[in-house]
Amino acid sequence: MSERQKTSILPAGLYGITAEKYSAGRDNIEVVRQMIAGGIGIIQYREKKAAKSSSEIFAECLKIREMTRAAGVTFIVNDHVDVAMLVGADGVHVGQDDLPVADVRKLLGPGKIIGLSTHSPEQATEAVKCGADYIGVGPIFATKTKDDVCDAVGFSYLEWVRDNISLPWVAIGGIKLHNIDEIVRRGAKTICLVTEIVGAPDIPKRIRELQAALDSDSPKS
Repeated sequence: MSERQKTSILPAGLYGITAEKYSAGRDNIEVVRQMIAGGIGIIQYREKKAAKSSSEIFAECLKIREMTRAAGVTFIVNDHVDVAMLVGADGVHVGQDDLPVADVRKLLGPGKIIGLSTHSPEQATEAVKCGADYIGVGPIFATKTKDDVCDAVGFSYLEWVRDNISLPWVAIGGIKLHNIDEIVRRGAKTICLVTEIVGAPDIPKRIRELQAALDSDSPKS
C-alpha cells in the first residue's frame, strides 16, 4: 500500500465504535444501522469475548459487514483478527497489548487496514516503523468505556502527533459535543466518539450535530 493510498484509508469526519453496554438498551446491529443513517464513514466493531461468545461476535460482524458494504462504509474489527478475516472486514484495530502489527499483517496481507492505539510519542514512532496504516491518539480526555484504559494523554500528545507523524490518525477518548471544537482546532481530521454517539436518544441527529460542529470548527483553506 503506497503512502498516497494510506492517507485515504481513514475517512475525514466521525469514526464510530460500537459499545453495547452504553447503547441505551439497543443492540450493536441497531446502533450500526443508525450510525449509517447518520452518515458516518467508518465504523469499528468493539466487543470483548467476556461479554459475548465468539459465535455471537462472528454473527454480528457478518451482519455489520453486509450493512457497511451496502452503504459504502469502512468496517474495522477491534482485536478479533480471525473474525475480520472471515467476514471480509476492511481491516482491524489492535492495542498495545494485542498481536503485533507485523504479525497481523502476515495474516491479513497488504490490502487490509491495520490501526494501532497509541498513547505516547514512542508508541507512535514505533507504529510507523512496524507498518500500521493509521493510529489512534488518546485518550484525550478521561474515559471509562474500556476497563483497561490508560490515563488521559491530553492535548500535548495530540499536537505532537500532528506535527511529527505522517500516518493518518484518529483522536479518541472522552470527546463530546461540548469539547469537539478543542480537538478540531488542534488539527484532528478524524474524530472518534463512543458514548456520545451510541448513548444518544437519536443517533442520526447526534451525528449530524457533531458533524456540523466539526465542519464549523475546521480550519478553512
